[in-house]
Amino acid sequence: MSDPVLSADEVQAFMVAEFPQMADQFTIENVSPMSARVSMTPKEAHLRPGGTISGPTIFALADCAVYFTIIAMVGPEALAVTTNASIDFMRKPQLGADLVADVQLLKLGRVLAVGEVRVRSQGRDAVIARATFTYSRPPKS
Repeated sequence: MSDPVLSADEVQAFMVAEFPQMADQFTIENVSPMSARVSMTPKEAHLRPGGTISGPTIFALADCAVYFTIIAMVGPEALAVTTNASIDFMRKPQLGADLVADVQLLKLGRVLAVGEVRVRSQGRDAVIARATFTYSRPPKS
């Protein structure tokens, strides 16, 4: 397994440069070979009726966490896109706690990358969502 091409700080800088609308939403905590940890602090806008964090918020964290892990491993590929996604929501997140996504890339090929994500509430062991994503990488020019 090769080491990441970009550090967590470099991935964060890439996100700020390429996706400034997301710059204050996600924090790349660490990257290591084929894995990363990404967190977010839910805001009031992320709540759904009943006072829990919305499914789309959790999905966005999981999706972006896989993307950032791919970027860490291969360098800045702004045009990599999600081609398939599946998520299981298993329990409600802890209100007032950050969401933490732990990513493991299962495949990092020339054309496709596949990652698995487990999302937890900060400080809790229980998984609140599990997801898999397939990304298509842009062809080399």
